[in-house]
Amino acid sequence: MTTLTPTTDTVTRDALAVLQPGFTGTTAPDWLLRRVGEGLSSVGLFGRNIESPEQLAALTAQLRAERDDVLVAIDEEGGDVTRLEVRHGSSFPGNLALGSVDDVALTRAVAQELGRRLADCGVNLNWAPSADVNSNPGNPVIGVRSFGADPQLVARHTAAYVEGLQAAGVAACTKHFPGHGDTAVDSHHALPRIDVDLETLHARELVPFRAAIAAGSKSVMSAHILLPALDPHRPATLSPQILTGLLREELGYDGLIVTDAVEMQAIASTYGIERGSVLAIAAGADALCVGGGLDDDSTVLRLRDALVAAVRAGELPEERLADAAARVRALASWTQRARGLYRSRARQCRRGPRPAPDTSRASVPTSAWSPPAARSR
Repeated sequence: MTTLTPTTDTVTRDALAVLQPGFTGTTAPDWLLRRVGEGLSSVGLFGRNIESPEQLAALTAQLRAERDDVLVAIDEEGGDVTRLEVRHGSSFPGNLALGSVDDVALTRAVAQELGRRLADCGVNLNWAPSADVNSNPGNPVIGVRSFGADPQLVARHTAAYVEGLQAAGVAACTKHFPGHGDTAVDSHHALPRIDVDLETLHARELVPFRAAIAAGSKSVMSAHILLPALDPHRPATLSPQILTGLLREELGYDGLIVTDAVEMQAIASTYGIERGSVLAIAAGADALCVGGGLDDDSTVLRLRDALVAAVRAGELPEERLADAAARVRALASWTQRARGLYRSRARQCRRGPRPAPDTSRASVPTSAWSPPAARSR
């Protein structure tokens, strides 16, 4: 049941709503439950939070006992990037393996089964798939996380992955916009720079993101990369030209924009996490990922207070923060509806098709009915 603390003012609730913090431990600490009660709408999970499917289900149930519509996010790509199976390695193929096979039906089925396992544990937002085109073989951070070096191949598998994951009631988060594949620097450690022209960006980097948007990706994650052809001054995560001008206006994306982790050095060492967070929301981001490295209550309070102070000082329009928070809550509502629909379809599959109606004795409408496809195992 949602139990928002009534004394929390609207701006403060909105500031909490746009945060996606992490924490330490396999149960939710008291401080996290308290912030959820005050308006925190999302929680991020990492390998340190997971011991088993049963424990993870209990953890997400603990969070939803405080707020039933909380978004529980995770970075579960399969292959080299796993949280569910962090202790032994993923049993799901990663993107490069799927791209090498180049069977979009297989990619869709893998993503749906991965989504089913996440949903069964109470996770409803996956920071995946990676839609980066691996155009630089020396890239230190993408590599096998990409479906490949061909933009069209990456595009069709990105779309299939989004469709499969969301068919299981788990929101996809296509990343790392506008494309992290041509970097030689890891943004966890420094700010990468991509010096390509607009024609190349549109013909290569943006192709998979257009496909993801067409497939209905519920969220998109921004990259901490500098692209002078789009904005010579600020990285994508902090750039109004890129998040609002390109993603929202030119590509027509209307879903949730999530930042990559703001404590990564590409942001933290250049702007600081507080200033970087304010600039990101002002630029058009709707949610701030944090907690891979900074995972305590003081970090949440620092970012919350920085956003509130920026609104009070006129540096961040209150309506921009409110719009961002509304998009977070809208995604939370979608996950509730989508998961309910998926469970309903799964029950129908287990029961099997309805018997044919007997029309010999009564004038019963005989509208066609066909069972939904059974889930992949």
